[in-house]
Amino acid sequence: MQMARIKLIGKDYKKLDEISKEIISIAKKLGVSYRGPIPLPTKKLKLTVLKTPCGDGTGHGNATFDRFELRIHKRIIDVQADERALKQIMRINIPRDVHIEIRLVG
Repeated sequence: MQMARIKLIGKDYKKLDEISKEIISIAKKLGVSYRGPIPLPTKKLKLTVLKTPCGDGTGHGNATFDRFELRIHKRIIDVQADERALKQIMRINIPRDVHIEIRLVG
């Protein structure tokens, strides 16, 4: 049978875990087979910038920097492509900062 691969992407892993729990509870309630959530490697985006706008640093010969990091977390859930289950999954309230992809995999 066909499977629906659900990919969740976001900055906050707690929100991803909540959504994946909702998807799994729907699959259990309807008796549909599922696999996951499978955590994928976290992507770390690092940015280093000078603190002062003029570019001189602290004025003592050594520059001071700010370091920022953004972590992007990913989860994959495979659910059997049942029409009732997919309709229920589509009704889940998803926060703005979470990106979701649903693909049918043969």
